[in-house]
Order: sequence, then C-alpha cells, then structure tokens
Amino acid sequence: MMLRFFKRDKTEIITTKKEAKDFSNVEIVAEYFKKETGITFEKQISILNNKMKLFCKHNEIISYKELLNKLQKDKDLKQDLINLLTTNETYFYREFKQIEELVGIIKSKREKVTILCAPSATGEEPYSIAIALLEAGVVAESFSIMGIDINKEAIKKAKEAVYGERNVQYLPHEVLTKYFSKEDSKYILKKEVKEQVSFKLLNIFDKEFLQLGKFDFVFSRNMLIYFDKETKQKAKVILESMRKDDKYNIFFGHADLF
Repeated sequence: MMLRFFKRDKTEIITTKKEAKDFSNVEIVAEYFKKETGITFEKQISILNNKMKLFCKHNEIISYKELLNKLQKDKDLKQDLINLLTTNETYFYREFKQIEELVGIIKSKREKVTILCAPSATGEEPYSIAIALLEAGVVAESFSIMGIDINKEAIKKAKEAVYGERNVQYLPHEVLTKYFSKEDSKYILKKEVKEQVSFKLLNIFDKEFLQLGKFDFVFSRNMLIYFDKETKQKAKVILESMRKDDKYNIFFGHADLF
C-alpha cells in the first residue's frame, strides 16, 4: 500500500508540473504590458515570446500565467520586465532642428521656462537641450528641464551622464570639449549641464505624472511609435494637458505619426 501511494503521489507531482509549464500564449503578457505602459508588440509577438521565455527561465518562472501573478505582487520583477522591453537607443543633438526652434523661442522670453522631456531615455535629449540653450547664451537660472522615463536603468544612466563615442558623435568638437571631460573612451558630462536637468522614474499614464505640474514646453519624441492608434491619441491628450500655454505645440518626433 505504501509503495502504490508513493508511485501515485510522484506521478501526480510530475503531471502537475507538466501542466503548469506553459509558454504557449505570450499574448497575455503582451496585453498586460500594453495596459501598464501603452507599448504594443502586435508586430513583434515572436520576438516578445523569445524574450519572455528567457526572462521566465532566468527568474525560475514556469508559465506566463505564473509570471502575471508574480508581476502583480513583485514591483522589482515588474521593473525588470520594463527595463528589458523598453528601448533607449539615442544620441546627442538628435533631430536638432527642433531643438534650435525651441532655443529661438526661449531666447525671446524674459521669464524662466520649464521644459519636459517624456521620455528622456538615458538623458541625451534633455542634456542636448540644456547644452543648446547655454551655447545660445541663455543663462542657467532662466530654464530647468525635467526628464521622465519608465526604464529604471535608463534613468540611472541619465543621472550618471557618462557616454560612449557613439552617443556624442554628432556633437561639434568645440561643444564636446566644452561640456564633457574624457576618460579613456568615455565622455563625462560636466556639472554645469547636469544641474539643469532632473529625472524621475515615471509613466505618462500614471496619475503621478499629472502631479508634476505644467510646463512651458513639452518634448515627446520617438515614444508614440511604440503605441497603437488609440493609445497614441490618449498619450497626445495627456501630454497636451501638461502645457501652460496651448499656443506652443508639443515637439513630437518625426516618426511619431498619428
């Protein structure tokens, strides 16, 4: 009797494990991630599936259902997932004509202005704006910049402000030597620029985002390309509500088509 019970019990355990190990429906992860961040993987579902299988294996998770259950309870796991699935590839002076346009407007204003960069990625965009304003003779006391992003690792790198050759390759040599110090192959942004920008880990769809207050100018470039049409419109409305004066358009990226 004891032997039969042991065999039956062992078989039940093995069967349960087989039934629980299930990575067949990555769409439930895609739906969760879209709900939390606005980002859609409709055209990259196979890529998402490969990434999620490795993510689950690394975290000893045996199914997507278990993953979703853990994400509801574990904030660190959720942040790790966001860090994995968000892109932060950018560089200084990207789409610089828009920054030049902003500088021209700010130079004509007398009062202090506030600027929002959402997303800020690893800091290149808000720091580019700060450098361009300083180069144009706008005094540091007359502007401040807030950068927000949902990727914790990106925010950390932005605060450190240490960049590689690829990140700074489009900066004029005189700007590079003026605002960066070089150590080996790394370019370290100087304090005078870093002090102009602050960063927060935040999602534009979070209630806390609206609590940042209003800004004179809003940059939101190359974020909407990761949203579907409905989410793009929702994001646009939220970003527009962050402006002090609606006569100034939001600076969207050229790829952020509606």
